[in-house]
Amino acid sequence: MRQDTTGRPATEELDRPAGHTGQSPAAPPAPQPDGGPAEAETEQTAGQTAGQATEQAQATEHTAERPAGPADGIPGPRGGAAEPTDGTAEPAEGAPREVAAGWICPLRRAVRVGAALARRPYWEPPSSAWIVRRWPGLTALCCATLFFWVSLTPSLVPRPWFLQGVIGGINAALGYAIGALLDWLVRAALRPLRRRRPGLFPGARARARAWLAYYALSIGLTIAALSWSADAQRTLRRLQEMPETLTWHSMMIALMAMAICAVLVAAARAVRLATRKLIRALGRYVPRPLAIGVGVLVSATAVLVGTRDVVFDRGVVDIAARIAHSTDQGTKEGISRPGSHRVSGGPGSLVDWDDLGYEGRNFTGSSLTPQTITAVTGKPARQPIRVYVGQQAASDATARARLAVAELERTGAFDRDVLAIAGTTGMGWVNSTDAEPLEYMHGGDTAIVAVQYSYLPSWLSFLVDKDEAGRATRALVEAVRERWLREPADDRPQLVVFGESLGAYGIEASFDGPDDMLAKVDGALLAGTPEFSPVRRQLTADRDPGSPVWRPEYENGRHFRFAQYPRRDLARPGPFSRWEHPRVVHLQNASDAIAWWNPDLAVHRPDWLRHPVGPDVTDSVTWFPVVTFWQTTVDMAVSYGVEAPHGHRYGNGSVDGWAAVAPADGWTDEDTARLREFMEQREAPY
Repeated sequence: MRQDTTGRPATEELDRPAGHTGQSPAAPPAPQPDGGPAEAETEQTAGQTAGQATEQAQATEHTAERPAGPADGIPGPRGGAAEPTDGTAEPAEGAPREVAAGWICPLRRAVRVGAALARRPYWEPPSSAWIVRRWPGLTALCCATLFFWVSLTPSLVPRPWFLQGVIGGINAALGYAIGALLDWLVRAALRPLRRRRPGLFPGARARARAWLAYYALSIGLTIAALSWSADAQRTLRRLQEMPETLTWHSMMIALMAMAICAVLVAAARAVRLATRKLIRALGRYVPRPLAIGVGVLVSATAVLVGTRDVVFDRGVVDIAARIAHSTDQGTKEGISRPGSHRVSGGPGSLVDWDDLGYEGRNFTGSSLTPQTITAVTGKPARQPIRVYVGQQAASDATARARLAVAELERTGAFDRDVLAIAGTTGMGWVNSTDAEPLEYMHGGDTAIVAVQYSYLPSWLSFLVDKDEAGRATRALVEAVRERWLREPADDRPQLVVFGESLGAYGIEASFDGPDDMLAKVDGALLAGTPEFSPVRRQLTADRDPGSPVWRPEYENGRHFRFAQYPRRDLARPGPFSRWEHPRVVHLQNASDAIAWWNPDLAVHRPDWLRHPVGPDVTDSVTWFPVVTFWQTTVDMAVSYGVEAPHGHRYGNGSVDGWAAVAPADGWTDEDTARLREFMEQREAPY
């Protein structure tokens, strides 16, 4: 093998980085001002090094191109070695060494980089004043990772992968904030001890090992947690009678969570940086303690005002309100003005068709006809009365209630068998699945009245004018009941109330508790009542011992009963319990996030998570501070993505509910079964 002038094989030059001279690097000369001798010497040395590198590269190239021969000590034609007879050339001995030299150099570089990262697996900013561009704290990052893992646990309803990424990112950011705060508090408490006994605290090597351990454990455990979360979601889907097929992009969940967490943490750091600069500026004119107090107060106020007034009120609320107002002016395709004078918006109505609002036109424009009812029941039927007063029809809730009573009188509602007051949701929605079974059951001898108090969607109405639902519905109930009491006691129609979701809350807010409800109406059917509904909250708090919060029993079911599966649950507590009139049925699913959402979820473990959990809630669900609150918040958004009776879907449970609360004379269980089957097959009009 050819030797170079140093006595080493020529191929060793390929193992060294380009420009290496084979000599140990000398310490750099002291810098000289204005391009002094040291600078010139450096340039000369650099030129010599570059020249040597060029000569070595040329020698190597010449060696590689020259055919192997005896002078190289390699057998060949001149060395007398026999050539293969099969037409293939035997590889030269030097070829593998040259190939190896091509990948050994990058490999060594990678080893050196890896060793450097192992010594310091984090980045130190050039200055401690850097706030935004700072490497994450290890304690904060551990807490963020823990919160992300916990966010993968199942909750009330199955959720899509992208919402899991959102939940994971938000919770990771909250965990990071908590971890950073704890780290700061601990450091502040130990600062005096660190000054006196610095040897008690770990150094750079221990810090590096801690980071390496975090990298190894977090990656492995995150992969395991994502895999487990997919299995947990499949179990929950099976419990709620959904296909077990699941699209669960684990990598995208992790990336989305990291991105959202990074954005939130960067925003928080930017606020911190701005606050620090503000305090420094104020410190030029006022004492530092005062500057800190004023700076923090100004910063907090700016964040709160900016988030609430600018982002939420002028951003989210205004945009949603404009969209909702535009929708309220329209009419659903297939809905037309009613031709009956028994329906609001029809001939002779006191309420103009254009003033009913979007949901009011849906409700009155899809009114059943006597022929439709007869075709289902096989019995003679009357035209059902439907009275609706839109928000634009009168100036306030009291005026709308008076107009509704006048419309009831015009249509002859007080001569019917049943008079029902419906609570509406944000945009004025009345669920046709709750209204139609009552009309079919009584052969159209019914009157239903409702008012619209807002054109905002339910979620936004809940946030900005939840109490208006209670005030508007109470005004309607009091006005209708006052007129109803004028009728002779023997000739009055049954007075019942019903509602779903925010409409159910409005109905409950119209009474001063369970006893007041029983004293003023002949029955009630309420579905999916929110957690803050006053009557349901009292019934749950005072439930009989031993009954779970998701299926409470109150006074042994004498007047109030809760059901998720009505045919089974309404028979509880058992055959020996008397169910007296008036009756109130609450349709309540154990997996309905709207029924359980409460800000207290962030800090208190709720009763509905204590075992035994509901029939459609997995045993894997658990409570974790802050995380469960955000999980339940997202569950509300997807609670309509499941089939009844799960989530916030109650389907045709109202058929059995009305059969228990206000059945028609001679109504049988067979009639209930036929009506239930019809309602399951019929297509909702809106």
